[in-house]
Amino acid sequence: MPLSILKPVIRFLQGRLVDKREDRAVILTGGIGFEVWCPTPTLETLREGEEVALHTRLVVREDGFTLYGFHDPVYLELFDLLTSVSGVGPRVALGMLAALPPSLLGRAVAEGDAKALTAAPGVGKRLAERIVLELRHKIPAHLTAGGGAHRANPNAHEAIEALAALGFREAQVRTVVGTLAAQDPEAPVEELIRRALRQLR
Repeated sequence: MPLSILKPVIRFLQGRLVDKREDRAVILTGGIGFEVWCPTPTLETLREGEEVALHTRLVVREDGFTLYGFHDPVYLELFDLLTSVSGVGPRVALGMLAALPPSLLGRAVAEGDAKALTAAPGVGKRLAERIVLELRHKIPAHLTAGGGAHRANPNAHEAIEALAALGFREAQVRTVVGTLAAQDPEAPVEELIRRALRQLR
């Protein structure tokens, strides 16, 4: 289905957070409640009942309008880059932003590390290679600073699925496993699960 991203429309949203779920938030401003889809790192910064502010992007499809929000403009910048790639829809882009911190995601693309991108849900080898091919020379310098000493762990996705199957909230699992995977790119699935359980229980 055709997708259009309208950059000038609803560029920023500020208001009171009245509801928050695992993948979206509702922000009340001017008497209107805006439903905003957000990556996990953004949702974790929001507190219900408090005033919040998000950098936003409006995506238009034939079946409706969807608003995406980010607490940091770097996330919005990466979202725009990722969704410019054929086969990367907004939900896949959000999953990538949840699975990989911006610095790791930016470096992985810039350095051609397609395998690291497969740590994100919905990103297989072929799609990861396409992302690298199309964006490798488009990643801004501020997202590649710090060198390539750290790599994402490709076992993260499997660990997340296993923990979610045990009944843990997926949003929380993604955050915990994503951090552990970034800290230890070589950790096997079993080790990621074991370390994550220590924090989740």
